Amino acid sequence: MLQEQIQVEEIRSSVETLSKDLRNAAKTMTDDEARFLVDSYYQMQANRIRSNNQIRQMSDEPHDVLYWLSEQSTVLERNVKSALNVYSNAHPIGQRIRTVVGVGEVIASGLIAHIDIKRASTAGAIWKFAGLDPTIEWKKKTKRPFNAQLKVLCWKLGESFVKVSGNEKAFYGKIYRERKELEVKRNDNGDFAKQAEEVLEKKNIGKTTVAYKHYSNGKLPPAHIQARSTRYTVKLFLSHLHEVWYEHEYNKAPPKPFVLEHGGHAHKIEPPF
Repeated sequence: MLQEQIQVEEIRSSVETLSKDLRNAAKTMTDDEARFLVDSYYQMQANRIRSNNQIRQMSDEPHDVLYWLSEQSTVLERNVKSALNVYSNAHPIGQRIRTVVGVGEVIASGLIAHIDIKRASTAGAIWKFAGLDPTIEWKKKTKRPFNAQLKVLCWKLGESFVKVSGNEKAFYGKIYRERKELEVKRNDNGDFAKQAEEVLEKKNIGKTTVAYKHYSNGKLPPAHIQARSTRYTVKLFLSHLHEVWYEHEYNKAPPKPFVLEHGGHAHKIEPPF
């Protein structure tokens, strides 16, 4: 038993030492390395949650080794997050977006690593790259017209804004709440009837589903309204990110300031960071 404890401590020490080395080297990571680390973090997080659920469901008392494995997974996950914390803070834009409630070290690192401001003359270019341009259609047997990893990251960003929406200091959380109220009001007024009809024509939605009930009545289902609200919030954030990053890179404002409709009116919302 004593020997097992010693081995556990030795492995734990090696993991902690690795984390310190990573933190020291994190400032000089390439974008490719950062993207890999961000993907690895989310994979480790998903595996840890799944493993812990399986351990809890075991009928017999799980072996100590399983608890040890769970603990090490948590430590490694935390160390990767720590490395991304250093990486994102070493980037001037990373420092700015980290001040936004709902944007942590992992999401900030992913955005910095995936987006190349030199290839994005407008916010719309970032939207397209992130799969947030509804006019872009991915046809069969053709190359994906967007970055799948960035699209998933933006989805996680939207979910993060939803989670912090109850925080009065959360700028984009407040934007999300306001937008959802507007979307619900428009939906109740039947403003999305045409869209509902188009969805029924293009997609094979089961007639016994809740979604079909809404679409067939000329309304968008709650999940669709939720998606529209979070997508709007994320696109606004990305337009702010582009504006700030462009000015930092070229020392001048973007060619055309992007304007999003907000509260039923079109006006520019200034970046909070």
